[in-house]
Order: sequence, then structure tokens, then C-alpha cells
Amino acid sequence: MHPLQSPEWAAFRKKTGTKVIETKNFRLTIHKIPRLNLSIGYFPKGEMPDEKILSELREIGKRENCIFIQLEPNVVQNERDEQQLLNFGLKKAAHPLFTKYTFILDLTKSEDELLKGMHPKTRYNIKIAKKHNVEIVEDDSDRAFEEYLKLTKETTKRQKFYAHTENYHRLMWETLKGKIAHLFLARHKGKILAAWIVFAFDGILYYPYGSSSSEHRETMASNLLMWEVILWGKKQGLKKFDMWGAMGPNPDSNDPWFGFHRFKQGYGPKHIEFIGSYDLVIRPLWYELYKLADKIRWLLLRNVV
Repeated sequence: MHPLQSPEWAAFRKKTGTKVIETKNFRLTIHKIPRLNLSIGYFPKGEMPDEKILSELREIGKRENCIFIQLEPNVVQNERDEQQLLNFGLKKAAHPLFTKYTFILDLTKSEDELLKGMHPKTRYNIKIAKKHNVEIVEDDSDRAFEEYLKLTKETTKRQKFYAHTENYHRLMWETLKGKIAHLFLARHKGKILAAWIVFAFDGILYYPYGSSSSEHRETMASNLLMWEVILWGKKQGLKKFDMWGAMGPNPDSNDPWFGFHRFKQGYGPKHIEFIGSYDLVIRPLWYELYKLADKIRWLLLRNVV
């Protein structure tokens, strides 16, 4: 099971005011559209849906006045399953929410095997961080979380990408800490240079949230932080490390996400493609109108940024 299908995640989403529908087979969130008596359903990282699950989703969609329900199965890309979803009448999503690709590292490998599998530059950067005496600690305290928030604001402003609100992060941490969420800091001479929240769930390590300072980049603090998180995951007995997103197989070096992609790639993980995002359309006419409005909205947002 993926963390986004966990009861802990459902509890967090309820605190944000999002309606969560929990059934025997899945957890689904319902998102109201302002000023309209309509909504959108979101079914992230669940199992491959069959006719029974889709029938249940259609019933929920009608009851909740959904235009559509977006499904993003936690299933590796394969033509058979993709065709099955299309045969069920689902449409490839016009605007996916979760990345189709990720990097996954095998944590059952020995420490030496993991180091040998890295890009030479990554190994070198880890050594540089150690020479600078960068310290990595797990710190789930309130004070550490405030530092994480501070760095998150700095990072999103510097890199000009969209992020969840401060309240979202606070509720997430309040609900998940001590259960599946853990906070790690990279410190140099008393200053925090990077702060990450990772998830440990169902035998897998995840890296959903990270932030860093623009200061003292020569210390390569994030490189050592990633390595120490990997070692921590091994000590916890976790089998895999899902790095929570990657670009496609032929990434554009001019893309603003390329540096982050290359950073993860340096640790020698496998590049994984998921089956992708699909929409179960409940109201066809509204669906076409919604797609058009959403396209215009994103064009306007990009121009503002």
C-alpha cells in the first residue's frame, strides 16, 4: 500500500477540510469546485482497478456530483493494463496530478554496492560534505519543523514552483509525525542548510518533501543528507527507496526540474514509469468545459510566475 492510501493520510486530509471516502478497497478524496454544486474525485496510488471498483467509483461520483474521478494507479507501465483501463472507458488525464515517473533504489543492497552504483560526482560530493563536517540528524521536534517551514518558503520562492500552504504542512506533520513521517536536518556550523521530511511506510522509504538554503552550497549538504537518509532506511529494514518523482527518460536540461532529477539519478536508482493518470468521466459535457477552463487557468498562472 502507498502512503497516499493509508489511514494516516486519510486522517490528515480530513483535517484540511477535504472530504475523504473510505471503502474496503480504497480511499478517495472529494474536491468541491467553488461556486458550483460540482466536485472532482481523486484516487491516488491505489491498486489496478477492476470492474467492481470502477462500478463503486461511478456510484460515488454520481452521489458526490463529480465531473470526473482521476485515478493514478500505483502500477508500473505495461500495455495490457493501459489497454484495459481504456477498454473500461477511462480517458487519459488531461492534467495529471502525480508524476508518471520516479526513481526507486534497492535498499537491500550492501552499503558498498550502493556506493559503487552511484555516479562518481555524487560519491565525490558526499566526501566533500563530510570534509566540511556537515552533520545529519533526525529531529522530529517542533523547533526543527519550524526550520523546515522556513527553508520550504525560501526554496519555493527561489525555485519559483507551486507548493502547499503552511497550514497544509503543519497539519500533515501534526498527523503523520511519529507514525510514518520523519524529519531530517543537515547542519553546518550550527546553521541548518537542508531539511527533509521522509515517509517510512509498508517497507518502503519515500522522499516527498525537501527544502534547502542557498547559503554554503559548496558544502554539498543535500548530498550527504540523501546518503544518510538511505542508510537510515536500511537500518529500519526498509526494502526500497521511492524518491517520489522524476522526469521522463529523455529530460530537457533546460527544464527547471532537471537539476533535481539529476541529483536523484546520481544515487544509482532505477528509473520507473507508472501506468499514468486516467479520468473516469461522470459528466461528459462538464468534463469538456472543465478541461478548457483548466487549460486557461494554467496558462494564466504561468504568465503570472
